[in-house]
Amino acid sequence: MPDQTLVADHYTHGGLLGAIEAGLATLGKTAASVSLDELAPVDEFHIGGRAATRSFLDQLDIGAADHVLDVGCGLGGASRFAAHTYGCRVTGVDLTREYVDTGNVLCAWVGLSRRIALEIGDATALRHPDGTFDRAYMLHVGMNIADKDRLIAELFRVLRPGAKLGIYDVMRVGDGDLTFPVPWATAPQGSAVAPVAAYKAALERSGFAITAERNRRDFALDFFAQLQAKVTGAEGPPPLGLHLLMGSSAPTKVKNMIDNISRQLIAPVEIVAEKPA
Repeated sequence: MPDQTLVADHYTHGGLLGAIEAGLATLGKTAASVSLDELAPVDEFHIGGRAATRSFLDQLDIGAADHVLDVGCGLGGASRFAAHTYGCRVTGVDLTREYVDTGNVLCAWVGLSRRIALEIGDATALRHPDGTFDRAYMLHVGMNIADKDRLIAELFRVLRPGAKLGIYDVMRVGDGDLTFPVPWATAPQGSAVAPVAAYKAALERSGFAITAERNRRDFALDFFAQLQAKVTGAEGPPPLGLHLLMGSSAPTKVKNMIDNISRQLIAPVEIVAEKPA
């Protein structure tokens, strides 16, 4: 069962903003000239990156008047995409201070600070009042949170009646020991991967009605094959990419993810649910 310090330490880079700035310089870009799409290779830390974000968030019917909660927002890539694409206001919450601080800088770079606020916080004990948000989503977050019931109950609390919740997590789909390290954990004690049924049961116990479910296994294998080729290519990894977040162990983490998914132990799964009106 991972504790919060272990999780935050796993994701802390120590010089992330500088690494991103160096990558931009290699691309001939600066903080003043970089675009939202140009940041996407490094700020969308989940399987499928921007393509997955778009396909997932489109299911939530987000409108310009909505206040959206990004649970485990990381660098805020999905927050920036949502604010830019749907015109909504976004609050992001994450345990890792470096991610939050760097993410707020990136929001300023692309002119979205007025519509996005990234905050340090615990998704199982949010500071926000009941019924604050019109939509909520989490992309690859639950693998670090053991108490799924507490997590889902808290999201139910802060959503208004009629609101939608989207979950896109790596979930258990088969029995067997996972190979570590993986992007969300260096060793088993940092991982809290749970079966699809556990998420669905937690959602239903909290009062949500599940409206959609999709297994993205094939999509994931294709994504990781492409990522592996980039990281281990003859010319080396690109200036901006998820390898900056995963560090020197990136090739091993990608290889292990391909192995774990190929053995049908885990898969990225989307679940969409609604809080009754």
